[in-house]
Amino acid sequence: MTETVLAALADGVLTLTLNRPDKLNAFNEEMHLALRAGFQRAHDDAGVRAVLLTGAGRGFCAGQDLGDRDPRNGGPAPDLGHTLETFYNPTLRLIRSLEKPVVCAVNGVAAGAGANIAIACDIVLAGKSARFIQAFARIGLVPDAGGSWSLARILGEPRAKALALTAEPLGAEKAAEWGLIWKAVEDEALMDEALALARSLAAGPTLGLGLTKRLIQAAAVNSLDQQLDQERDCQREAGRSTDYAEGVTAFLEKRKPEFRGQ
Repeated sequence: MTETVLAALADGVLTLTLNRPDKLNAFNEEMHLALRAGFQRAHDDAGVRAVLLTGAGRGFCAGQDLGDRDPRNGGPAPDLGHTLETFYNPTLRLIRSLEKPVVCAVNGVAAGAGANIAIACDIVLAGKSARFIQAFARIGLVPDAGGSWSLARILGEPRAKALALTAEPLGAEKAAEWGLIWKAVEDEALMDEALALARSLAAGPTLGLGLTKRLIQAAAVNSLDQQLDQERDCQREAGRSTDYAEGVTAFLEKRKPEFRGQ
């Protein structure tokens, strides 16, 4: 049986590749569980210092596979809330709580939950032909996989509502212009650039990078006073790390630092 998510660890980077290319990497139960296992491994394995998420074939992810939910087959209406609580939400929480950098390389279409899983990652690169589609309105659903939260915070209410209500595709270059993703690159350069970025992050002071991720995510809900207190606490932790000692020593010795993520 073909693996629905390919996992490969090299140079501290765990590359997770959604691997149902014949279905534009749409999610079925097996792929849900495999992707969650990949991000759980990133939490548990100290050898993983960064994650790179991408898709096989001509698209990143078309969202949920609707093939098993054909209403013409009869039966009771599906409990989509159960699907979110059982499959999507645990994975989204693992991505957001992972205190290691997560890079996403979006190739081709990212639709529905596929788009929202992508933008939940820390740094998103997309090929210039990529498109982000909040496809939920086309089938009478609401944005999920964190989409209603991410879109509003990243883009603001007017653009978030327009994308969600119209399901209009957003091209990679416009997504970068709006700040939804980090950058759009030439399609043929996407994986090389994304992998180079992930390797650079993995070789960096990943304890401090993880604390930085924690702080930036907290800023959306913290008051200034709360954020100042949290910065103090995180800086105290970072200042006691071997990475900080190595960084300062390397600076003084005018050499490249060798960080260990500790």
